[in-house]
Amino acid sequence: MARVNEEVREISGLLADDTAQQILVETNGDPMSAEELSDACGVSPQTVYRRLERLQEHDMVTEAVELDDDGHHHKVYTATLDRVTITLTADGFSVELSLRERMAARFTEFVREVRDR
Repeated sequence: MARVNEEVREISGLLADDTAQQILVETNGDPMSAEELSDACGVSPQTVYRRLERLQEHDMVTEAVELDDDGHHHKVYTATLDRVTITLTADGFSVELSLRERMAARFTEFVREVRDR
């Protein structure tokens, strides 16, 4: 029971954080770099990276490498969180995250499967 309650506390605490919320909202449409998120959220890049790390631990955002017009590459992040369900059970609370799979992630997985055959 303690593990379930800890997970509920961790996820609800993360989602209660203003910066984490804004990162999810900002990346819900188009992928954004940490620098873009820093500007959009009005916080330091270090703060953005810390929140991104925590969001990635729960698969709420994905990371991809994007090539710019100059041939440089940088990481971009996209929200995958669709829904959070917290349920009261006889043992306490449980949390379930509903995640959506992005087309790029599906394509990457397809390429890996084909390559590994």
